[in-house]
Amino acid sequence: MEIAPDFFDYFEAAAKLLDTDKSIMAVSSWNDNGQKQFVYDPKALYRSDFFPGLGWMLTKSTWMELSPKWPKAYWDDWVRLKEVHGGRQFIRPEVCRTYNFGEHGSSMGQFFDQYLKPIKLNNAHIDWNSEDLSYLTEDKFLIKFGKDVANATPVRGSDDLLKAHNLDVDVRIQYNDQSDFERVARQFGVFEEWKVPLLTQFNSFIFRSQVWQVINL
Repeated sequence: MEIAPDFFDYFEAAAKLLDTDKSIMAVSSWNDNGQKQFVYDPKALYRSDFFPGLGWMLTKSTWMELSPKWPKAYWDDWVRLKEVHGGRQFIRPEVCRTYNFGEHGSSMGQFFDQYLKPIKLNNAHIDWNSEDLSYLTEDKFLIKFGKDVANATPVRGSDDLLKAHNLDVDVRIQYNDQSDFERVARQFGVFEEWKVPLLTQFNSFIFRSQVWQVINL
């Protein structure tokens, strides 16, 4: 793993939130859809029901809770189980603070060229100690993100990609089931894995107008 220049500053700032908000289980430095064409704002952070992994932090008390049951393999998928995270969420950045160059690692290079190689590693200087991260608390974030979803322009129909690119606004594409999700994901080139969507109760994508940043909801 290669880390961004602000990797440690990011975690130091997020640690204060992790200590005070018990609805957060861990803080990650990774965005599965953090490819260059989908990211824009190096300061943007999100709450997620999905554990991104690949460079993450949790409290000692949470580790003491999990460590006696920690599996020998596929621990990332294990953490994503509802009975493990217990409804707690995860913080992740829009722009990744880690970069995975291990083409021939444990995943045997699966999806490397398509999804991992194009990941953007942050190179912008962010003074995280001066950033107000209170918008990530559970009550504030739910209201803010709900408004983002509600205010995005809905795009319907089979040719989602063409319609979305013809609109200079944030757009929302709703999907109905797993096959519908995979169809939309293929059109835009985002991860087709059903487990990757982040806030699945919304069952939709938002594509932001700036550089087509994708948020899997």
